[in-house]
This record gives sequence, C-alpha cells and structure tokens, in this order.
Amino acid sequence: MQKIIDISVGLQPQIPVWPGSEGFNLFQTMRLDNGDEANVSKLETDVHVGTHVDAPWHFVTDGSTVEQLSLDVLIGVTTVVHLPNITSVTATDLESLALPENTTRLLLHTRNSKLWENGVSEFQKDFVALTADAAQWVVDRGIRLIGVDYLSVQRFYDSPLTHEILLKAGVIIVEGLNLTNVLPGVYQLICLPLKLVGSDGAPARAVLMSIEE
Repeated sequence: MQKIIDISVGLQPQIPVWPGSEGFNLFQTMRLDNGDEANVSKLETDVHVGTHVDAPWHFVTDGSTVEQLSLDVLIGVTTVVHLPNITSVTATDLESLALPENTTRLLLHTRNSKLWENGVSEFQKDFVALTADAAQWVVDRGIRLIGVDYLSVQRFYDSPLTHEILLKAGVIIVEGLNLTNVLPGVYQLICLPLKLVGSDGAPARAVLMSIEE
C-alpha cells in the first residue's frame, strides 16, 4: 500500500494570515447540544489562507480562474527538494539542484516548514520565497507547478513581479504547504483546490504519495 503524506495545513482561526487578510473563521449555526436537528457550520474565509492555489487571475487581468486550472498539472509526478540554509530562493539556488530534465512540478522545502511544525500563529515577514530571477528560471525550465511552504511564492517586501512572471506563463502556484516530514525525492502529487468559479485562488488539500519502484 502506498504511503500517503498530507502536506496541507489545518484551517483554523489561529492560522497565520497575510497582513490585512480577512483570515479564516468557522461558525456553528446549528448544534445538536442546543436542541437543533443537526450540527451545521458556516465558513467565512479569504481564498488565500493555509494551503491554497493561486490562479493566474490573481495578478493577471485576463488570466484564468481557479475552475479553469488543469487537473493534469495539479496531479502527477513531482520533485521535492530541501533548501534548509537559505533566506531567499534565487535562480542560482535552483540551478544548483541539478533537477532531472523531465521535472515539471517542483516543491521547495525550506526552513518555513518549521513554522507550521512549531504552530507559529503570528505571520512571519522574513519567510523564504523566490526572487524574480528564480521565477524566470522556473518558467524557462518548463516547470508547470511550483509549491512553497509559506503563504507566498514571493518575498514579503518585493513587488508582485515574481507572481506575475509565473502566472503570466501559466505556472500554477501552490502556497502554504507543510513539508516538515517530507524527504527530498520524487513523489506523486495530488493537489485539489476547491472549484470556486471565477476566483483568483482557492484553499486546497494536497497530499504526496510514495512512488513504488
């Protein structure tokens, strides 16, 4: 039986969110304990909370929205790499990985994942993310999906250029992954964002499955 690794972040009100975000809230509108006929909840959330997918429309005026994203890209063989000792991911860092030529999905495990492991609820501005030249490297290399282990693929104080380079090229961005217990290697990725019609992003459940020899 294949091992399944959940690389999603649990959604709860205490989860760290981007400054200014509405965040995440789950309200119970009916409760069995109160004599109601069922437990029923109401969800209020920013679509860019926790583990989520960015669609091109997030930063591209005529870009595609979440329901238009290709499942062929969101499901398939992915490479996970570990970059534990860097503060930014540059093109040079990515080039040094010597990835297999056929790599089309890439997940970056950095020190960010320890924030999820340690339950840090306060947003951290010094998270590790890609520089614009790294984003261009991803596009030039033909990578179709890039995943990062904090809330943005670009650094906090940068312009949107990193996002724009990736999304204009049709690269799917997965943010907010927890890769704490994931060793470098090749896996099967299944990442399914909610099918929110017309949305710039959506929360997702993402898992990795070991690939049997």
